[in-house]
Amino acid sequence: MVKKNILVLCTGNSCRSQMAHGYLEHFARNNAHIYSAGVETHGVNPMAIAIMKEDGIDISHHTSNHVVEYMHIPFDLVITVCDNANEKCPVFPSAAKKFHHNFPDPAKCIGTEEEILQEFRRIREMIKEYCNSFVKENI
Repeated sequence: MVKKNILVLCTGNSCRSQMAHGYLEHFARNNAHIYSAGVETHGVNPMAIAIMKEDGIDISHHTSNHVVEYMHIPFDLVITVCDNANEKCPVFPSAAKKFHHNFPDPAKCIGTEEEILQEFRRIREMIKEYCNSFVKENI
């Protein structure tokens, strides 16, 4: 079986795309090559790392990458996880099938530390469910 190349694209490659990257790797096991990038780079959000660790997924080794770093990779599937990235997504020189789901940005949540943590967890669960379904349907 040929492994599919999957790119998860977001604005800053900080939270949503990093969480999706972790879950896609988890659910796809070794049946796909997963990459994540942003149309900008903001560094991996420490809160994203922490809440993923709560669910047994280690993304602490991930880096925040710019989409142009991956232009040479023949992607089969491209998932945009925010409207901004969907609008600014470059054209890839491949026949990549595109998917889009706009998740709220947990990094923009305001409130107490506990309220922000709960919002990260809520969005994590949305991304987890999406990624589990995505792998079942496309891998």
